[in-house]
Amino acid sequence: MIQFIIGEKGKGKTKVLLEKANREVKDASGNVVYLDKNTQHMFELHNKIRLIDVTNYPLTDSDEFIGFLCGIISQDHDLENVYLDNFIQIARLSEDEDVIPVLKQIEAIGRQFSVNFIISISLTRDQLPEEFAGMVVAEL
Repeated sequence: MIQFIIGEKGKGKTKVLLEKANREVKDASGNVVYLDKNTQHMFELHNKIRLIDVTNYPLTDSDEFIGFLCGIISQDHDLENVYLDNFIQIARLSEDEDVIPVLKQIEAIGRQFSVNFIISISLTRDQLPEEFAGMVVAEL
């Protein structure tokens, strides 16, 4: 399953994502991972959440990012939730690149391995593909 936190850049999506992760980790029966572009929010996350700074890994495009996600999932059979902050940047997508194929891959991976993905993405409702409109949990 995928959930989206959407809005223009600088509107507070990260704060909402952090709050959601910290709230939901208390009820999670499996492990929780938070992927970000740095470790700035390390002390804002509950200690049961594993923070991964994606920039520490030599990823150059979205295909490598998908492989990276699959590697995380393959090493943790108890993985329940993955929070993705600054999605376009950490997924190695350019601002004008189509996000739909990558989101569809993530959706399929989530279904196959029973992992929930909560994605913070700098898109407005008009920019988000219609097929994902029902998956928006917060719009800023």
